[in-house]
Amino acid sequence: MNKTNDFKKIVTQNIPLIDVRSPIEYEKGAFFNSINLPLMNDEERHLVGICYKEKGNEEALKLGHHLVSGKKRRERIEAWGSHIKKHPNSMIYCLRGGSRSRISQEWLHNELGIYITRLDGGYKAFRNYLIKALEPREQTSIPVLLGGYTGSGKTLLLKKIENSIDLEGLANHRGSSFGKNLTAQPSQITFENNLAYSIIQNREKGYCFNILEDESSNIGRNVIPKPLFEYFRSGNLVILEIPFEKRLQITLDEYVTKSQLDYTIHFGEEEGFIEWYKYISNSILRIKKRLGGDCFSRVMKELEISYDSQLRNGNKNSHNKWLEILLKEYYDPMYNYQMNKNKNHIIFKGNEKEVMEFLKTLSGKNI
Repeated sequence: MNKTNDFKKIVTQNIPLIDVRSPIEYEKGAFFNSINLPLMNDEERHLVGICYKEKGNEEALKLGHHLVSGKKRRERIEAWGSHIKKHPNSMIYCLRGGSRSRISQEWLHNELGIYITRLDGGYKAFRNYLIKALEPREQTSIPVLLGGYTGSGKTLLLKKIENSIDLEGLANHRGSSFGKNLTAQPSQITFENNLAYSIIQNREKGYCFNILEDESSNIGRNVIPKPLFEYFRSGNLVILEIPFEKRLQITLDEYVTKSQLDYTIHFGEEEGFIEWYKYISNSILRIKKRLGGDCFSRVMKELEISYDSQLRNGNKNSHNKWLEILLKEYYDPMYNYQMNKNKNHIIFKGNEKEVMEFLKTLSGKNI
């Protein structure tokens, strides 16, 4: 049966992957473009593991075949086959590229006549390849950091640049006290795997520069590995300068308009609006000490007024006041403080159009 350790090809071609490990293994860490279609569920794997320790490999294999037989076996083979029908170039893997992926491979061939390649060394070998790609000595692109005040639309701009690495997108978090999304962040291992994908894909496209947002090492609960973060921090700065009124509008769009839409889609119209208010209130509460008592009280008061106003007349722009206080009295002073400490060289400043044009020139030009 075919197997491969051409992990670079898997990354650069975004090859779909079937992960036949148990759900609990998958939750701890997975790969981009993978789907968990386990050979054994968590309980079955647990029982086979006990048998392996007590009676050895042969008896464990017998138990595994007994536990996954009949209807269960047919359903799992059909699930693999259905996925492969939609994604014919899929590959398959288990933890170490051993029994589980080989058995799955054989069942697919024997029952459905499908040939599928498995990953030589499985999850562990591919994970080691990706981890190596995160080492500073493996970097071939120069980092360039995109900075600017909160609400400048840095993430929106990065999405338009081919050789960017969207750290917030990879972490599924907007990188602030208000950054939590309704869908959960990836595990730390999955975040690292996906970050490695982005780095390798940019490297193989031959980009001289990687454009990243000027982030802290923590993006929600996900953390950029320290050596790589320090490498990123060595990059020069490009500053996006946006008028305050436009920043306020971008912030309103993100944290009110779009966020409320997400909550109402998820919870329903009435409950979603209530849950959104809880999310905003709790986010403000988390930064109460940093805001200071007076600022915290004014922000909460204006939020309550805005919330009541929107309930009465549906006016989302009523939220401008508390957002304005947060930007002017919390985020802007914090940004100014950080910039005063920042020793990175600023190589360009400009508005959205000017910065966009400058960053486009960095796909193949040394500074």
